[in-house]
Amino acid sequence: MTPHKDLRSQFLLDPSITYLNFGSFGACPKPVFTDYQNWQLLLEKEPVQFIAVNNIANLKTSREALASYVNCNADDLVYVTNPSYAINIVAKSLALEEGDEILSTNIEYGALDRTWNYYCKKSNARYIRQPITLPVTSKEAIIEQFWKGYTKKTKAIFISHITSSTALRLPVEEICEMAKEKGLLTIVDGAHVPGHISLDLSTLKADIYTGACHKWMMTPKGCSFLYVKKEYQHLFDPLVISWGYDSAAPSHSQFLDYHQMQGTRDFSAFLTVPKAIEFMQDNNWQQVAADCRELVKRNYPVFCNLLGATPLCPVTDDFLGQMCSIPARTQTPEQLQRYLFENYKIEIPVMRQDEHVFLRYSVNAFNTQEDLDKLYAALEEIMKERRLLQ
Repeated sequence: MTPHKDLRSQFLLDPSITYLNFGSFGACPKPVFTDYQNWQLLLEKEPVQFIAVNNIANLKTSREALASYVNCNADDLVYVTNPSYAINIVAKSLALEEGDEILSTNIEYGALDRTWNYYCKKSNARYIRQPITLPVTSKEAIIEQFWKGYTKKTKAIFISHITSSTALRLPVEEICEMAKEKGLLTIVDGAHVPGHISLDLSTLKADIYTGACHKWMMTPKGCSFLYVKKEYQHLFDPLVISWGYDSAAPSHSQFLDYHQMQGTRDFSAFLTVPKAIEFMQDNNWQQVAADCRELVKRNYPVFCNLLGATPLCPVTDDFLGQMCSIPARTQTPEQLQRYLFENYKIEIPVMRQDEHVFLRYSVNAFNTQEDLDKLYAALEEIMKERRLLQ
């Protein structure tokens, strides 16, 4: 990969830190952050006009830009602060009954495992974490293993498009297609997808989809969306009951009324989406992303060899995007993460997934081979010292 040196200066990240954790919270380019501050300034100059008069129109403009980017109707999207918020809207209103089952995998995001467990327990339903064998060998194997968890009690499926701790791209397109054939509601956690890999909600058979804009789309933090197909929107109550419920001036969409207006809050991050899309278009982001994927794939086997591990998947675009996870033999992942940061100035997550531990690196425009070489040297030194890694 040719380093995108001209783009490195566009990010606000501390240059003294080797930043290999884009996947957790993203990073905002300077033009997008400036747009964010401009919106905040408008809010502070005239809060009443910003929130009470102009906000609906501003949100509509932003939703239309996002809808064009992910290919859906703008009225089928609503902004939320994060995907966990979105899935709480869904899980709380799903009207689960005793014995119902939500079919998922055992490699989902931990916060959302907790969400589903909470609401399933309240209704005596079951959240099924169907085991997916690691390393995965093929799409077909994942699909076969997933559907072994299906029973006549399955009400809906919940699955990540790209997983968090294992960084795997799952065959969501095929699984959603099969789920619709079985008459199941399809719910997809696409937190890592927008701006990372292509997303077309008009063709994906997902009834409900949530994605983060503050990760790979590079908006300020607290900007995500919930998409719900029109025929299911009436099912979902607002998580916070406010002015949009039983509205004195209802709009054409109860879905927007319920979930868009919730009293006083800073909507500025939501309004930066058009600028983020513009930034990607101006900087040929498809090529940037392709270069980053190549850097990820080229180094993945090298790190696995160093740590005596096996890649979690075939090293191809079918399973990997701009990040990958390396199995790590350590009893103290939290200490290893802090040691890498405090002693080497490397920002990288070391995450637990049940009994497994994974070291996940992410690559974006500002990263180079030198960044990964620095990580390699640090891990090599730690292993020689028999410190924190076996």
